[in-house]
Amino acid sequence: MHYDDVILGRRSIRGYLPKSVPRALIEEVLTLAMRAPSSMNTQPYHFHVVGGAALDAIRAGNTQRMAAGIPQSREFRTGEAFAGAHRERQVGVAKQLFSAMGIARDDKDARQDWVMRGFRQFDAPVCVIITYDRAVAGSDDTAFDCGAVATALVNAAWSRGLGTVINSQGIMQSPVVREHARIPDDQVIMKSIALGWPDEDFPANAVVSERRPVAEAAMFIGFDD
Repeated sequence: MHYDDVILGRRSIRGYLPKSVPRALIEEVLTLAMRAPSSMNTQPYHFHVVGGAALDAIRAGNTQRMAAGIPQSREFRTGEAFAGAHRERQVGVAKQLFSAMGIARDDKDARQDWVMRGFRQFDAPVCVIITYDRAVAGSDDTAFDCGAVATALVNAAWSRGLGTVINSQGIMQSPVVREHARIPDDQVIMKSIALGWPDEDFPANAVVSERRPVAEAAMFIGFDD
């Protein structure tokens, strides 16, 4: 697949076929992803690729704890709630998704079910949990490097016909994730990526989130044209 086709065609996939993904293909995707740049080649990240019974246990634990009202325990800092333009973009993509799924504004049950899909890793056959070494947790470069490798991963997956969605809901209940993904104490859980074969009949998979124009995002200094 041409590079431009990957970048312009990729979208977040929230509905998956009940079809397994070969380990060799996932390893191929990870090999490509790990060519992403990292600060001074530190490569602080790790991938915990989970499927089968272990992933089912994470799904069950996540949903049960959230439904029981147990506070989230995400390990990577959450930050303040979005406001201003950032909140507008967040609401904008939510409206696109709810519209595609036919979920009305006042349909609380349907909206809650949609939220719980995230805690189930969107029912994908594979979940890739990205962690980083606790020894470099104090460096801002660490988060940047993990973001770079996550971006490379989702693009590499798309180039191979696989769909992904980067999400935080799947790792909000960190004790559950740490236990069943066998994550050692010297690593910090950062993000999860649902991965699998896209279900082309799932309405939300057709949603393409909007992007700002370059003219709004970039400032050019020292150019004559």
